[in-house]
Amino acid sequence: MWPSPSLLAEVTDAICQGLLAGATAVALMFPASVNSGPESDLNRRGMPGTGRMQTVAPSARFADFGDFLPSSEARHVADWVADSADNAGADFILIDKKYARVLVFDAQARLRATSAVLLGGAQGDDTVPGIGSRPLDQVRPEERTTPAGRFVGERGHNARGEDVVWVDYDAAVSMHRVLATHPKERRLERLASESVQDRRISWGCINVPVAFFEAHISPLFAAHRAIIYVLPEVKVPAEVFGSYDVRSKHAVAAASWHWPSAAVGNPRSQANTPFNATSTRRSTS
Repeated sequence: MWPSPSLLAEVTDAICQGLLAGATAVALMFPASVNSGPESDLNRRGMPGTGRMQTVAPSARFADFGDFLPSSEARHVADWVADSADNAGADFILIDKKYARVLVFDAQARLRATSAVLLGGAQGDDTVPGIGSRPLDQVRPEERTTPAGRFVGERGHNARGEDVVWVDYDAAVSMHRVLATHPKERRLERLASESVQDRRISWGCINVPVAFFEAHISPLFAAHRAIIYVLPEVKVPAEVFGSYDVRSKHAVAAASWHWPSAAVGNPRSQANTPFNATSTRRSTS
């Protein structure tokens, strides 16, 4: 005898409910995809057509210049500092010698301020050995260079008792307020000039407008150290700093992603240079 239609409907409904419950349990026990979860969303990328996964290369980091248009070399060095963390978490300054300009950045490589400056009257990226101990009248015109390099800037005082920021203490090169003690040099007028050549007049020191020094340089070094990168004008930045082009480096990294990626590199370690807040020495001008 065949069951009634109502009994068949009840049996069918029970079977369907049982299958649904079983499918749900299986789905909970065995996730549908190994790609699920925040880690795979952020750290991995699928390889089209292979079903394999690949580690995503680290994101490049760049300096933030805001609305200011820097020179190509200033951008190169600032981007490298941002990407490599060469500033070791400290604020930093760029001196763009080719354009006689100072650029002040915070620790995250964001430009705070910029200004024209006066630099050494002679072109060159090196200093003459022992020049810091010579009297000024014994420094020849061709020796009045502002040295290129990476320096740990520190507060101090020159022989006149003026507070300065030492760039290269041994070479007596500092960053200080513009000096107008010799009217014939017309340093204030030179600072206002659009000509870079007009701004090459000092004995090697970096002369900064007084208002800019008070607003941006002095406070920066008041409580902690900062890094000063003096860009070269004869050599190339990579030769002086060991810098690299950030976009090119990360393009190569992206092309060489691999699976699996078991090792994680250690962040670059920067040795701290001792800070001396009471250094006193003759400063060139």
